[in-house]
Amino acid sequence: MSDEYLWPARNVAEFAYCPRLFYLMEVEGVYLPSADTEQGKLVHRRVHHPGSIPEKDDSESDRVVRSLALTSQKLGLTATMDLAEISGNTAVPIEYRKGRPRKVTMAPPPENPDEPPNLDVMPLYSYEAWPTDRVQLAFHAILLKEAGYEVERAILYYASEKRRLEIDVNDAFISEALITLEAAKSCAQGPRPMPLLNDARCLRCSLQPICLPDEVNNQRALEETVEMKPRKIWPPRDDGIHVVAQSNGARIGIRGKTMKVTDKDGLTIKEVPLLTMESLSVLGSVQISTQALHALADRCIPIAYLSSAGRMVAMVDPLDSVSAEIRKAQIRKLDDTKVCIELSRALVAAKILNQRSLLMRNHGQLSKDVLAGMKRNVEQVQGANSIDSIRGYEGQAAAVYFQHFAGMFNGQSALEFSANGRQRRPPPDPINACLSFAYTMLTHECVAALRLARLEPSIGAYHVSRPGRPALALDLMEPFRPLVGDSVAISAFNRGELTEGHFMKSSAGCALTNSGRKAFFKAYARRMDTQITHTVFGYRLSYRRMLVLHARMIAAWLIGEVPTLAFLTTR
Repeated sequence: MSDEYLWPARNVAEFAYCPRLFYLMEVEGVYLPSADTEQGKLVHRRVHHPGSIPEKDDSESDRVVRSLALTSQKLGLTATMDLAEISGNTAVPIEYRKGRPRKVTMAPPPENPDEPPNLDVMPLYSYEAWPTDRVQLAFHAILLKEAGYEVERAILYYASEKRRLEIDVNDAFISEALITLEAAKSCAQGPRPMPLLNDARCLRCSLQPICLPDEVNNQRALEETVEMKPRKIWPPRDDGIHVVAQSNGARIGIRGKTMKVTDKDGLTIKEVPLLTMESLSVLGSVQISTQALHALADRCIPIAYLSSAGRMVAMVDPLDSVSAEIRKAQIRKLDDTKVCIELSRALVAAKILNQRSLLMRNHGQLSKDVLAGMKRNVEQVQGANSIDSIRGYEGQAAAVYFQHFAGMFNGQSALEFSANGRQRRPPPDPINACLSFAYTMLTHECVAALRLARLEPSIGAYHVSRPGRPALALDLMEPFRPLVGDSVAISAFNRGELTEGHFMKSSAGCALTNSGRKAFFKAYARRMDTQITHTVFGYRLSYRRMLVLHARMIAAWLIGEVPTLAFLTTR
């Protein structure tokens, strides 16, 4: 970063907590809210009201200033302090924290821990500030000093215990902050720091799903033949709502902090809190207001525009944070044929294994020769030395797979698919139409996952990059085609959720009707919310979270944090 960049004191202070956390926040611009951050906002809501500053030469003035913003061009530092008690030329910075102070035991532990404790001797404790809080408060004192105030003490208020800690502003206090500032600036110029190893602080960190400390360390340990099982510290469930608007003439607007969907007559169809939304898909003739676009973009919610037949037309990608380091690594690495071959091998091998597993589960009369042939295709892919060879082996496996694909379905639709085979432009029968629609929705999900991982969807390894083609998203979805797209079609038809009446055939092909799309989205949402165990990491995540996990692991592999990739396969 240039010398003119102003470093936020709050982010720089996080360097004392975890250098990798500082790098993600400050260099890559990543921020994720959590229950802890929302509680912190509630604690600060009373102090975040800017006030006026009294004149320094007014010795009679005695005022509390809220949200005081100060900047040091010399240090390249900026901060907004919660409170400052100003009396004449003297100032006392005050910082609020939602948590508890650090508790230090003063009394020595008993020599024999098996003996019952002596109740007459109570343990003595002292309370001190956490390093991150102390450094941030020191930055505030430095900025106040540079502004011309005398600062002799600073105060930290921990709301959970309603405890007020007073800290002397001395040379050691200031020196610690300046050393941290210089170390943070040096860190920002280099590669992303490695994650903490089995650290308890990762459990409550809101950036853990992006940092992936245990997953990265697990993959690195595999190279060193050290056994390390990742902890299940991902979010345990899907809280985000993925909204699909498809009613002709529907209008999407904003009312307060809620997205409101109305029909063509102005009657409310649905209201969705913006806080719970993760994505929006708009199909066909649905209008969305400019205010809604702004509100969704402010919350980094992507919007996919699809035709009524399910073809993706455009995508609104919010300009939130883009990691230059990840993008540069992606361009450099995927310009290397050897890297593209390595990634393609892992993707296609996982895809063929998943296709094979799906046939074993759902096909009642499958010969052993078919399974042996697909297993041989996997071995051929893993030993291939060119992209064209991988495509050839994938084509062989796909031909066998779709030759027996109809055997996993019941009813007349299976006979139609068996006669037509896999066709997509246009799909001639209901099963082909359902598969095409499912793949389109899965592409949208993969684009969103790559965006969250700060990767560029248009620059791929296995699929050729072309204008308007999300090549890397198509790469990412390869192992998930059978697990999500094909499985949705199989379950929806065999359960009777999709029938002949849900499709409309014309000279332009076969397409889902309005009622058919509703039935499809119900089956699709159920599949995406299904939890499955990762074959390497051992914990369970929904398919939607699995997509995000794999996108972020690809990013970690591209920047050199992990040596190998492990894509999801099932048995």
